[in-house]
Amino acid sequence: MHRPILFLALGAAGSLAPLAIATNVDDHYCYTQWEDVSTIDNAPYDGRFTFFRVRFEPSSDFGGGGGRFGRGRGSDKKWDHDTPRAERHFMKILEELTILRPKMDCGAIFAFGEPESFKYPIAYVSEPGFWTQTDEEVKGIREFVGKGGFIIFDDFGGSHWYNFEEQWRRAFPELQLQPLPKTHPVFDAFYDLRDRQLPGAYGQAEWFGVFEDNDPTKRLIAVANYNADLGELMEFSDEDFTPIPLSNDAYKIMTNYVIYAMTH
Repeated sequence: MHRPILFLALGAAGSLAPLAIATNVDDHYCYTQWEDVSTIDNAPYDGRFTFFRVRFEPSSDFGGGGGRFGRGRGSDKKWDHDTPRAERHFMKILEELTILRPKMDCGAIFAFGEPESFKYPIAYVSEPGFWTQTDEEVKGIREFVGKGGFIIFDDFGGSHWYNFEEQWRRAFPELQLQPLPKTHPVFDAFYDLRDRQLPGAYGQAEWFGVFEDNDPTKRLIAVANYNADLGELMEFSDEDFTPIPLSNDAYKIMTNYVIYAMTH
């Protein structure tokens, strides 16, 4: 299988659970799920690959809310599920597999449209079943994709699809969410996942994608892990909470997303 030259072809046998790697980290505070958003301390962009998590005002229709971006400590903000452990663990995997030199301690947290958000090529949106957008955020997500950005939607299922689809159509009325065929290059970008299933969390899991001009031969600009929660599988991969094979699959899928996005 061809592997982009940007990445090292390391063996994939055995568990991908994060190792205890001694790394130099920046001395600043990492926002943690449930905390007040005033504690968000994004380090200045320094060129390293950084996990970019999108924040938004959670819809109150399904029990979200709590002020702008769900400000209060203890409020369920939805967008912050599994942070910072999911991204920390994933960055350890990328450090072992690639030469990206990822930022290891904290990711970046911005809303679509914030000036700093355009410095990161891949955006991760957790719980899009509660996703809402201001007019500025709609403009921002369109600009993000227009500049070549790639978006991962994760941790939603069941009827939450309807809100996700509504918000997507609000931002991109011309672009359709389509089932993502296993023949697509994203499934063979690094790991061969063409015979694998998306680990389900809320029912039968399915991959959906969005293509430039709705043309599957053109760039994949977004992927949706419907009925799945890869973030949780990464967050708890160092504990006896999730099965190792499922966490391994989550890391492999996310690694393929990154490699595809960085090479297309």
